[in-house]
Amino acid sequence: MNKTVEEKNLHLGKVLSDMGKVLVAFSGGVDSALVLKRAQEELGDNVLAVVVASELFRQEEFDGAVELAEQMGVNVYKTAIKELDNPRIVENTPDSWYYSKKMLYDHLNDLAEELGYNYVLDGMIMDDVADFRPGLKARTEAGVRSVLQEADIYKHEVRQLANELNVPVWNKPASCSLASRIPYGVKLDKKKIEQVNEAELFLATLGFPQTRVRHHENVARIEVTPSQIQEMIEKSEQIHMKLTSLGFTYVSIDLLGYRTGSMNEELPATVLDRASNS
Repeated sequence: MNKTVEEKNLHLGKVLSDMGKVLVAFSGGVDSALVLKRAQEELGDNVLAVVVASELFRQEEFDGAVELAEQMGVNVYKTAIKELDNPRIVENTPDSWYYSKKMLYDHLNDLAEELGYNYVLDGMIMDDVADFRPGLKARTEAGVRSVLQEADIYKHEVRQLANELNVPVWNKPASCSLASRIPYGVKLDKKKIEQVNEAELFLATLGFPQTRVRHHENVARIEVTPSQIQEMIEKSEQIHMKLTSLGFTYVSIDLLGYRTGSMNEELPATVLDRASNS
């Protein structure tokens, strides 16, 4: 028999209440925000939101996460990792996602031990189980708890609960590492990361907040929601001028529109299975 959202939320509360003292990996997205909110409700001051600065995520995400955690009244710890110092991450293979998550989880486990917290929690949800997520392996190896998965909660249920609990980011679009804009096999560096970051921030100022600028060497392939493709074409001259000033030679619009994980479309199923399950 399928559980209702209310029953899943009760189960989540029971899981959290038994943990005593927890450190939450807090990105400022809706998933980790729901974890933080429910942990706060169950454990009070025995909750620490850890916000991690990364070279592969934009500064605005870090600042927004810190501000949100403070707004929620939770103690905040700010820290950083240097992913571009790790050759296995810079290599940018499907396995690089595993090493990126491993670096993050190892860092969080060290903090939890140092600061006296019983568990490290992340915001992985049930939808992530079926997706290409090498980070699941790193999570399991590190002993990090994905309490939303333990409560069998899916994305639409996360948004419903977050809305009911007045979590401000309940309808915030998903964000992802800027490395996801660069094709597998192309080495990561700060220049490429800054190019896609600046391009996407510019497009947001034009009224395209839900975009991905995929970096194909001298070509910028823009994914925008299908309903906005025509609007983007109408602003093509302005967009072309800005993106070529960032170092791209050609600027294109993907006719399939915005979709998460489009760089995975070029990977054979055998690679996805190996990276997810090995």
